[in-house]
Amino acid sequence: MKAYQADIAKLESTDTQVFGMSVDSVPANREFAKQLEITFPLLSDFKRTVVKDYGVFNEEQGFGNRATFLIDKEGIIRHIDEGNTAIDPTTVVDACNVLQHKKEKASTP
Repeated sequence: MKAYQADIAKLESTDTQVFGMSVDSVPANREFAKQLEITFPLLSDFKRTVVKDYGVFNEEQGFGNRATFLIDKEGIIRHIDEGNTAIDPTTVVDACNVLQHKKEKASTP
C-alpha cells in the first residue's frame, strides 16, 4: 500500500481512482491507513465476498491473496497482478498509461 501511495500522483494523472481492500475490519483498516498515511480509500471485505468473487481467497488461511486489479470505467478487468508483483505499482501504472493513451487516441478525430 505504501508503494501505491508513493505513486498516487502517477496513477491519478491517468484518470485512475485507487482503492485498497483488505479482509480486515473497518476500524483495523482505518488505523492501518492512518499509520501509513494512505490518502486513497481502504475498503473492508470482512465477509470475504469480493476476494472470493475475484478468485483470490486463500481458503486454507482465511485471507485474500495479494492482487491488483485494473478495472476500466465499463467494469472490465484490463490488468491483474498477483503475489509479490501486486506490491509494486509499476506494471499497473504502465497499464493505466496504455489505457489512457488508447482513450486519447480514440477520441482524436
